Amino acid sequence: MTYRAVVRTLTLVLGLLSSLGLAWAQSPEWPSRPVRLIVPYPAGGGVDILARALAQKLQERWQQPVTVDNRPGANTLVGTELVARSSDGHTLLLTTDATFTINPHLYTRLPYDFERDFAPVSRMVSFSQLFVATAALPASTLPELIALARKQPGQLSYASYGAGSQPQLATEMLKQKAGVFIVHIPYRGIPQAVSAVVSGEIALTWAGIPSARPHLQSKRIKALAYGGKTRHPAFPDVPTVGELGYAEVDANVWVGLFAPMATPPAALQRMERDVAAILRDPGFKEREIDGKGYDLVGGNGQELTRHIRQELQTRAGPIRYSGSRVE
Repeated sequence: MTYRAVVRTLTLVLGLLSSLGLAWAQSPEWPSRPVRLIVPYPAGGGVDILARALAQKLQERWQQPVTVDNRPGANTLVGTELVARSSDGHTLLLTTDATFTINPHLYTRLPYDFERDFAPVSRMVSFSQLFVATAALPASTLPELIALARKQPGQLSYASYGAGSQPQLATEMLKQKAGVFIVHIPYRGIPQAVSAVVSGEIALTWAGIPSARPHLQSKRIKALAYGGKTRHPAFPDVPTVGELGYAEVDANVWVGLFAPMATPPAALQRMERDVAAILRDPGFKEREIDGKGYDLVGGNGQELTRHIRQELQTRAGPIRYSGSRVE
């Protein structure tokens, strides 16, 4: 190649790079349009409540509308697949650990793949659930419930939001360890399950503190046990499942924010930075985290990825032991 040809080629390359740089500089900063926050659970539950509080704060920071879009169904598969197939960079997912650490053990095939389809942003909060009973149930403690279930096999029922959901897995593990038969009745979501227990239509369910607290305060339901490792300060008289001899029962949940894998790195960095700032805000923490019974976790996408990979392995045994499977 002659000297002039080399110069001509370099000029063309530099011109192209300059054009690309100019185009990048002129491209709108993310987010450039409204953002959708997909929640694969019905409105009114703990995840939905957190999503709406987060959306309001993100909207203030991003100067773009952030709307919560509830897409419940099939153990979070409906909403999760929608986000996995999104490529607009403005559709996010707020979901629980069940989506990525339980569903892979329950389904032969999933319409999404964590490693391929998602970019984790933050594991925001965690919480343990309360095992609650309708007020009219003639049992006020877990040992009393087990004794009642042994006397009346198949006469008691519990609600969950579907086969393979966390309340179903926790109760099936409890049933196996205690040697009792309690009938499973699936509902559309936790708000519906809790309402069924409040009305007396169903005897039992597991619920997070945001969903259960109002009904506990009004005495329409009662708490039999708590799924955490230690008693919750808001309910110091409610023993943990571990204290009562059922430490294998897993009633713990975390909530995380995820973006589609195609989301630009700069957008992911901004999400991480802004979510972390919101979680650190004293007012938000006091009102939306501590006040709702959550435990603050935080962290970035890399930490969340490591946690999911680890939890995916540790949950395989308990789920297999519970006998739960969805085809």
